[in-house]
Amino acid sequence: MLTMMNINDTPKTLLEAVKFFSDYENCRKFMVEARWPDGIVRCPTCNSDHVTYMVNTRRWKCYSKHPRPQFTLKVGTVFEDSAIALEKWLPALWLIVNCKNGISSYEVARGLGVTQKTAWFMLHRLRLAMRTGSFMKLYGEIEVDETFIGGKARNMHLDKREKEITGRGAKDKAAVLGFLRRGGEVRTEVVPNRKKHTLQSMVRGHVAPYSILYTDALPSYEGMDTEFIHQVVDHAVEYVRGRVHTNGLENFWSLLKRGIKGTYVSVEPFHLARYLDEQTFRYNNRDNEEIGDTGRFRAALAQIVGKRLTYDELTGKAALEKQRHMLN
Repeated sequence: MLTMMNINDTPKTLLEAVKFFSDYENCRKFMVEARWPDGIVRCPTCNSDHVTYMVNTRRWKCYSKHPRPQFTLKVGTVFEDSAIALEKWLPALWLIVNCKNGISSYEVARGLGVTQKTAWFMLHRLRLAMRTGSFMKLYGEIEVDETFIGGKARNMHLDKREKEITGRGAKDKAAVLGFLRRGGEVRTEVVPNRKKHTLQSMVRGHVAPYSILYTDALPSYEGMDTEFIHQVVDHAVEYVRGRVHTNGLENFWSLLKRGIKGTYVSVEPFHLARYLDEQTFRYNNRDNEEIGDTGRFRAALAQIVGKRLTYDELTGKAALEKQRHMLN
């Protein structure tokens, strides 16, 4: 059984984190604590604790009989099958969870000494680790609002504008639906449209019945007062009426778009869900002084197990090959 790390020995700032994780032993202790909180290392294949650590190869050997007796700390995590050392992975995780407006792959590439393509893949893997799913429905006072993510016509070159913009307003943009429990967490989902059936199904899936629901005057929300205490604010008339408003979600949308437009510049709809996961994670861990930068890092690191994203999945090649196989 390994000794747990003292909280006073952990980094508190980016500079401390870079120095701290340059030592593999510190990386190993952090990873073991994140994967096996009781300090007992178990084989990711058979869950046996009859394992031995081999210092020279930085691997464990499992004494149970199965095809993969040796394993590293990366096996079974978002880091699996990566040639990038933990000494670079962990500072990258520190950066993405603590940079308020996100961090671009070019910045990560320069800072860690990897290619931009590698940094881009790393960041998408880390966004997957930041995804927090829950079967628990939100309750209490819930703000529900939708927004559109896409480039502004005035910022595009004329040739690109004529190609990309084929309608007015929200056409050719990705729709996102958000839920905010006042005093609590925010959730986001990419939705195919803003039709009544789509939005109301999403609301029922995320919000507990008889909660207080605050929305704008979009007709798609009409009829929800049979299941919820539905309060509406018409933005054509006012933005706030007492406690009836969606300003909390409007603030979140502002942070999200600031990061996308200022840091990432352009986000493909295919990848949008992972950028939502990133901003949602930071927002839900923003104000707790007990959490801080170290706490956000630990919270994200605790979610790396059991998640996998290959390059083919990231680029859509895996889905394309599956379609081709089905057609043949």
